[in-house]
Amino acid sequence: MARILIIIPAYNEEESLPGVIQDLRTRFAEGDILVVNDGSRDRTAEKARQEGVAVVTLPFNLGIGGAVQTGYRYARAKGYDIAVQFDGDGQHMAAEIPALLAPVIAGRADLAVGSRFLTPGSYRPPFFRKIGIRVFSNVLSAMLGMRVTDTTSGFRAANRKAIAFFERGYPEDYPEVESLVLLHRGGRVIEEVPVSMRDRTGGKSSITPIRSVYYMIKVLLAVFIDVLKK
Repeated sequence: MARILIIIPAYNEEESLPGVIQDLRTRFAEGDILVVNDGSRDRTAEKARQEGVAVVTLPFNLGIGGAVQTGYRYARAKGYDIAVQFDGDGQHMAAEIPALLAPVIAGRADLAVGSRFLTPGSYRPPFFRKIGIRVFSNVLSAMLGMRVTDTTSGFRAANRKAIAFFERGYPEDYPEVESLVLLHRGGRVIEEVPVSMRDRTGGKSSITPIRSVYYMIKVLLAVFIDVLKK
């Protein structure tokens, strides 16, 4: 049976984290849980330890890329077969993990990405985020030669090959889109899986309309640079 690690990158998620861990324990008890506390200024690490899960605390806030890469390094060091990235804000649903794992366990994909858009009408993002997602989808679909609908999804399952790839290097800032390009260029197979997600259950998103525009421009530049590299 595959050993599965659930990686929860968390920055100031003390409100939602206990519920996230409880959801995982209730609906997907097969996975070990690792919380990567990304230099939080609240009681994120304390809450995680109270729940009895493994915790790695970074000395300062590295951002989502650094936190996720830390999780992949942990997974590689501990010999896990599959690593599942699972947000700490309560948006992801533990009940959807088996569907996400299916193409990885079957050997069809090195990385499975949970998509909110493969089921029409299941998710309505804010206006500026919707524009960004649509732009990224069109650009990456053309680059990867496959339809990609949810490039910004942080709900993912990686096999040993993808774990090793991301353990060696992972984009630092807003990494979801760029990591797909890099993995594809590394010869690995990506597959999207339809999933449902909730609104965040606690805290506040840091993605404002202005940051959405900045995010879109910055990520597109990074992606085009990656493509130009030999």
